[in-house]
Amino acid sequence: MRHGRISVCTGPAVLALTLGLWGLTREHSMWRDEAATWQAAHRSLAEIAHMVGQADVVHGLYYAVMHAVFVLFGDSLVTLRLPSVLATATACGLTALVGTRLAGRWAGMAAGCALAVVPAVQEHAQEGRSYAFVLAFVMLATWLLVGALERPTGRRWAWYAGAVLVAAWLNWFSLFALAAHAVTLVCVRADRARRVGWGLAASGAVVGALPVILTSRSQVSLVSWIKPLGWSTVLGVLATVAIAALCALLPRARRPEHTQAGEPHGRVSLAAVALPLCAVPQLGLALISVVKPLYVTRYVLFAYAGLALCIGVLVVTLATRLRTHARILLPATVAIALVALLPIELRLRTMESRVDDVLTTAATVDHVRSTADGVLFLPAARRDTALVSPRAFAGLRDLALAQGPVESGTLKGIEAGPRDIERAMLSARHIVLVTDPGPSRDSSAADRTKRRVLDTYFVRRSDSVQRGRRVSVYERRATGRPHSPSATGPKG
Repeated sequence: MRHGRISVCTGPAVLALTLGLWGLTREHSMWRDEAATWQAAHRSLAEIAHMVGQADVVHGLYYAVMHAVFVLFGDSLVTLRLPSVLATATACGLTALVGTRLAGRWAGMAAGCALAVVPAVQEHAQEGRSYAFVLAFVMLATWLLVGALERPTGRRWAWYAGAVLVAAWLNWFSLFALAAHAVTLVCVRADRARRVGWGLAASGAVVGALPVILTSRSQVSLVSWIKPLGWSTVLGVLATVAIAALCALLPRARRPEHTQAGEPHGRVSLAAVALPLCAVPQLGLALISVVKPLYVTRYVLFAYAGLALCIGVLVVTLATRLRTHARILLPATVAIALVALLPIELRLRTMESRVDDVLTTAATVDHVRSTADGVLFLPAARRDTALVSPRAFAGLRDLALAQGPVESGTLKGIEAGPRDIERAMLSARHIVLVTDPGPSRDSSAADRTKRRVLDTYFVRRSDSVQRGRRVSVYERRATGRPHSPSATGPKG
C-alpha cells in the first residue's frame, strides 16, 4: 500500500519540483512581498512575535519557519524560495493521492500533474511567501477528510483538525477550504456520527485560529491596496468554476472509487470533493469582495487543486474515449500543456514578472549614493529595499526615520513628524529619493511634507526608473522658489 502511494506521488512531485527549480532566482530579483519575508525572517523569534502583534500576523507562523530556515541553511534567494518549491511538490503529491483514492490511480496522477502545470501554482512555487505552504496543508486536510469519511476514527478527525489549524495559522483565508469540506459532507449525505466528528474537528480548528483572525482585524489597513473586483477577475473565477463543474458531471467523477461494504454514508465521489474545493473559496471570497475588496488569487490558490482533480478525471475519460491508455495520454497532455504555456512560464521566471524588484533598486542607489548625504522613501514602505540591502545605503542618513522597524515592531519603521522631517531634509545638500514610478499618492502628512520640501527647496539632478521603482537624486537649490519642470535632470 505504501509503495503504491509513493509511486502515485512521485511523478507529480518530480514535475512540480523540476518546474520550481527552473529559474528559481528569477534573474537575481526579489519583489516587495518577498522583501517583507526576508527582513522578518532575519529577526529573532521574540522580535517576530513583537512585530505580528502590530503587522502581518497572518504570516507570523511562516516568518518563524523561514527564520529557522535561514538559521540552518543561511540566507539566499534559493533558501528564500526553496521551501515553497518543496511545499508545492508536496501539494501535487497529495493531490495525486486524493485523486487516486476517489477516482483511480491514473486520475490521481493526472490531477497532481495538472496542479503542477497551473501558471499560478508555478508562480507561487517560486515565491518566498506562505501560499504554497497553505496549498500543501489544505490538500493534506482534504486527504485526511476523505479518509475520515470512509473510515471515521477519533484519531483521523484529530489529524484533520491539526492540518486545518496549521493552514489557518499560515493564512486564515484557508478556512474557505473548511467551508468547502462542509459542502462535501452535504454532498455525500454523511451520517450523524461523521457530521459530529467533522463538526468537532472544524470547531477546534476555528477556535485555535481565532487569535490570528481577531488580531488581523486590527491590521486591516495592510490590505487597503486591494482593488475592487474587475471583470477580468470575475470572468476568470466563473470560467474556472464552470470547467470544474463540467468535468464533475463525468460519470467517473460522480462514481465513488472505493465502496465500504455496509457503509453507504462513507462513499465519497471525486465530484463531491473537487467541485466544492474549486468553487466555494473563489466564489466566497469574490462575494465578500463586493462589500470589502479582498479578492487576490493567491489568497485562494488552493482552489486550483479542486480544478486539478476534475481535470484528472477528464484526462482518464479522454483516454477511454480515444481508446488509448492513460500512461500514454498523460505524458502527451502534460507536454502539450507545458509547450502551450511556455510564454507564460518563461515570463514568470524573469524579474519583470513581479511588480517591482528591490535588488535592482538597491544597486541603483549604491551607484549614486556617493553624491548624496541623505535618503528618503516615499511612501515609507519603500524602505524595504534598504532593509534587504543595507550595504547599498551605507553612508546615507535616513532623513525621515524616527524608530527602526525592529525596535518599533513594524515592517517599515516609524517616521518622524512633518516638522522634524522638514528640518532633516533642509540639513542635507543632496537627497536620494526611492519611490514608485507612477503618479504620486502622498496619503500621509509625512509623505506630503517630503514632496513639498523637495519641490520647494530642491531640484532633481538625475532620475532612473527600473524594474518598478524610481530612484532620483535631488540637490538643494540656492533659493526657495519651486523649480520648474525644465529644471529636472536627464532621465536614465
